[in-house]
Amino acid sequence: MTYDVIIIGSGLAGLCCAIRLQQRGVRFLLLETSDGVGGRIRTDFVDGFRLDRGFQVFLTSYPEAKKSLDYEALQLRPLLPGALVRQGGKFHLLADPWRRPLAAMRSLFSPIGSLTDKLLVAQLRSRSLKGSVEDRFRDPETTTLRALQDFGFSTSIIDRFFRPFLGGIFLDPELQTSSRMFHFVFRMFSLGSVCLPAEGMEAIPRQLASALPLSSIRLGARVVRVQSGSVCLESGEQLNARAVVVAADGAVAAQLLGDAISSAGQGVTCLYFAAQSPPIEQPILVLNGERRGPVNNLCVPTLVAPSYGPGDASLVSATVLGIPKNADRLLTEVREQLGDWFGPAVKAWHHLRTYRIPYALPRQIPPALDTPERSVRWQPGIYVCGDHRDNASIQGAMVSGHRAAEAVLEDLS
Repeated sequence: MTYDVIIIGSGLAGLCCAIRLQQRGVRFLLLETSDGVGGRIRTDFVDGFRLDRGFQVFLTSYPEAKKSLDYEALQLRPLLPGALVRQGGKFHLLADPWRRPLAAMRSLFSPIGSLTDKLLVAQLRSRSLKGSVEDRFRDPETTTLRALQDFGFSTSIIDRFFRPFLGGIFLDPELQTSSRMFHFVFRMFSLGSVCLPAEGMEAIPRQLASALPLSSIRLGARVVRVQSGSVCLESGEQLNARAVVVAADGAVAAQLLGDAISSAGQGVTCLYFAAQSPPIEQPILVLNGERRGPVNNLCVPTLVAPSYGPGDASLVSATVLGIPKNADRLLTEVREQLGDWFGPAVKAWHHLRTYRIPYALPRQIPPALDTPERSVRWQPGIYVCGDHRDNASIQGAMVSGHRAAEAVLEDLS
């Protein structure tokens, strides 16, 4: 059988591409290597807990998500705006002054940066909200660290807040990620809520996939070769199509299409624990402002969305940037650090699972976003999409999928 389009990869980019093609009546087949849709956004069910494969959050302000997703059906549960920052052996609250003004007043004189730094945050927010999203990707490009320094922020607030906060978003503790990405993300955090879907992050791709015919998605189909007009599966089967869209992550796309696709990625390790009681009282992100110990940030997802757990225990997520080699030593070091933070109760926490994800995000160091939207046309009859073609976010993945579909529709018409 010859299809109009074959899409390789059922992450957000591939799903959005498929939906747009279906809306235009184009016959397609979506091939997925694994046992389910979602790509890097998957959720496992372990001992009654929902474990996202790597701690992730959803920002309600993503413009493309607003157009494509049913937020009410996702049952989004928000984190409190702000963070608890570990510094000097204590936790210090940094609250969003626009959404939690009373709490923010109490954090004005915390040791996480100076009063001047906190006033500069207001200026940064104002600047990030000017113009459009596209304007943020036209800002002069440098590293995130240089942008913060040039804006006037002190070393104290950079190291104690921005480094663990933005480092956890970009999976880049050195803050070498493009400043264009920084300004975009800061705008998104300023405009919307940070949430978890009640049924885990995989609920997002599952909702998208529910709009597609079951017969259009083929799981367990690993593609090993792509050429104009056909793809070859690991089984030896060849499938033919008028167009092929590679909607895989950058590392896989590079294997299929060649080294001209950047395969550089940011890695992350996420450890999940079951605790008898939550180590914090509120649904808020915890940041390591001390730059000691492997844990960069921590969250208790069951405080955000109780449906992440069985009801009689709390789920704790600890994020370590990078991929430490010795898993046993890492678990010991994480327990020691969290024991220092929360006391002897940590010894009783049950380790549920550790996720080691070498390619969690594409690396976007300048001049990666010199061209914010890279071409989705690769060769005649071959197209490519994914967050590595736009920006490393849910927004970037969805936009790139739609761009690839539009290019295919234009060329096949």
